Amino acid sequence: MAKSPEEEHPQKVFGWAARDSSGSLSPFPFSRRENADGDVTIKVLYCGVCHSDLHFVKNEWGITNYPIVPGHEIVGVVTKTGKSVTKFNKGDRVGVGVMVGSCNTCETCQQDLENYCPKVIFTYNSPNHDKTKTYGGYSDMIVVDHRFVVRFPDNLPSDSGAPLLCAGITVYSPMKYYGMTEPGKHLGVAGLGGLGHIAVKIGKAFGLKVTVISTSPAKEDEAINRLGADSFVVSTDPAQLKAAMGTMDYIIDTVSAVHALAPLIGLLKLNGKLVTVGLPNKPLELPIFPLVLGMRIQQLTILYVLFFFPSFKITVTMKSKINLFLK
Repeated sequence: MAKSPEEEHPQKVFGWAARDSSGSLSPFPFSRRENADGDVTIKVLYCGVCHSDLHFVKNEWGITNYPIVPGHEIVGVVTKTGKSVTKFNKGDRVGVGVMVGSCNTCETCQQDLENYCPKVIFTYNSPNHDKTKTYGGYSDMIVVDHRFVVRFPDNLPSDSGAPLLCAGITVYSPMKYYGMTEPGKHLGVAGLGGLGHIAVKIGKAFGLKVTVISTSPAKEDEAINRLGADSFVVSTDPAQLKAAMGTMDYIIDTVSAVHALAPLIGLLKLNGKLVTVGLPNKPLELPIFPLVLGMRIQQLTILYVLFFFPSFKITVTMKSKINLFLK
């Protein structure tokens, strides 16, 4: 007979869990494993609320295994380390992101690319090595393999820095990978949610000219006066779209709802790059002619798509540049 979440492991933990797709969280007592030789035990101080947490809580992707304790933007303090752990000490401020384990033996793991591992273990809603389910950072403590723990910089606030552990790396990694960092170049940021906020800040830190592209005119003041964007385009305004056509070197598309890609592609210059980091729950239509005729590149940054959506496929019937980038 299977044990209850509260009885699976020795250490008692308090968390907040969703038990169904209503979107409500309620108190949830459960348990975590004892700290092993390679583990770090962390007292959770802060945990960001990622949009994927909301998708999972409401089962919008159809893969939630209730009950679920969300949270994968975790900042806390080390309370215990295993005897083989040398990078961390008790009292260190640390962070935990979207992954807490992998097979450690495959080719990608050996190259420090554990996020590509076919047996990657996610911080919540994922089977652990012992076949029990992982629970996330909406809780008071967590035990994590030290290889998936990062030291938190002294000059970075715990609360505002927590979202960098998912949202931050989601936009920073593809921007670095695809060379979207040349000072003076023009970056468009589609969507001004959690990912969009950070994309604007990172773009400005790279010295880029940043334009926010949004369906919400009310967000213009926040984009420009609070976040430092240089300009704002309302994507539902044909006149504004026409004026901005062919002006952007890069666009990072953070929109998680179903939306048209053609208007974004039209904003790109020759050889422009469109990187998609949002995860809509339905397919997006990808027009090929604008890509081919404008020598534009559509890059899909798929967050853990092999785990979340094992049947994901993209079919291209015309010759064009399509790259899949798994963060």
